[in-house]
Amino acid sequence: MFSKTWIVIKDDTARTFEVITQATNENTYANKAVAMQRDGMNVTCVTIPASNRHASREAISFIGYTREAGLYHRLLKQHNEIILRQAGEW
Repeated sequence: MFSKTWIVIKDDTARTFEVITQATNENTYANKAVAMQRDGMNVTCVTIPASNRHASREAISFIGYTREAGLYHRLLKQHNEIILRQAGEW
């Protein structure tokens, strides 16, 4: 049985987070977060079980973090700029 989990991305520098989606497989998001970390970005990918306590995305919160809409897309854009900058150095 595959249970669903909430995929959450956190920007530890800005202390913001976004609940991205509910999925059964978080490999894509975790791999992208690891790639961002390797390029020097301070991000974390978190999975939270979709249970009664966390039935909706509004119920998810982290102490000291604020919710930011569009965070994942902003981080992807920032990561692409880092990759292009590194490619230009070659």
